[in-house]
Amino acid sequence: MSVLRSALIPALLAAIALYAQWQDVDVFPTFVRGAKAGLRTAVGILPTMVGMLTVIYMLRASGAIDLAAAVLAPVFQLLGIPKECATLALLKPVSGGGGLALGSEIMQRCGADSYAGRVAAVMLGASETSLYTIGLYSGHLGLGRTRYAVWAALCADLTAFVVSAALVRAFFAAGA
Repeated sequence: MSVLRSALIPALLAAIALYAQWQDVDVFPTFVRGAKAGLRTAVGILPTMVGMLTVIYMLRASGAIDLAAAVLAPVFQLLGIPKECATLALLKPVSGGGGLALGSEIMQRCGADSYAGRVAAVMLGASETSLYTIGLYSGHLGLGRTRYAVWAALCADLTAFVVSAALVRAFFAAGA
C-alpha cells in the first residue's frame, strides 16, 4: 500500500506528460506561462490581502469584535448558538485564521467535549471566510459593488452557525 502511495504522484505526473506529448503540447513553456499568470495574480491580490488583514487585526486588537459579540450574544442564544461562540460567529466570516484561534481558545476554556466546544468545532467546519473571500476577489477584479454577494454570504454563514448548534444539540443531546 505504501509503495502505491509513493508512486501515485510520479505516476500522475508521468501520465500528464505522456498525454501532453500525445496531444503535441510543449509542456515546459506551457508550465512557464501558467506560472507567470499565477505570479501576476498573486501580485495583483497582494494589496487587497494586506488591507483585509490590517482591518482584521485592527478589529481584534481594538476589542470591537468582542464588544459586538457581547451585544449580540442574546440574539445568538435565541438562535441556539452558545454565548461562548458569539465572537466566533462574528470573526469567522472575516478571518479563517482568527476563527481557528478563537475556536481553539473556546475548546481550551470550555472543553472540547462541551456544548460550546462542539458547536465551535462544527461552526469552523461548516462556514467560510466569506467577507475575506469576497473582498479579495472583488479587489482583484476591481469590482466597486458586490451587489448581493455579501448579504447572501452572511446569510449562508448565519445558517451554517444556527444549523451547527442545532446538529450538536440533536446528536449530543446537549442543551444550550
